[in-house]
Amino acid sequence: MRHIGIEPPKQHDVGYLVVEYSDRLPKKVKANATRLASISKWLRKEREFAFYGDVDFIPTEEYTGQDAARAIEDATFTVKMAALVIGQAGL
Repeated sequence: MRHIGIEPPKQHDVGYLVVEYSDRLPKKVKANATRLASISKWLRKEREFAFYGDVDFIPTEEYTGQDAARAIEDATFTVKMAALVIGQAGL
């Protein structure tokens, strides 16, 4: 976010800022702003469960290999998009 002039708030889900300021992003990243916001929201929610669980949610019993694969795929995509933004910042 800082690479496009936005000071990110102290919270885990900043996807809404990606959408709000998508006009400052490279075209390829802007085209994926909604997907990035969705990933941010999902990972924020799952992070809370994974860290803290709940009365009826024990993380080690609830998450599957498919959940892990999704998290890795989404994180990899997000890093690729971030690299495009960071790479553009020096221009």
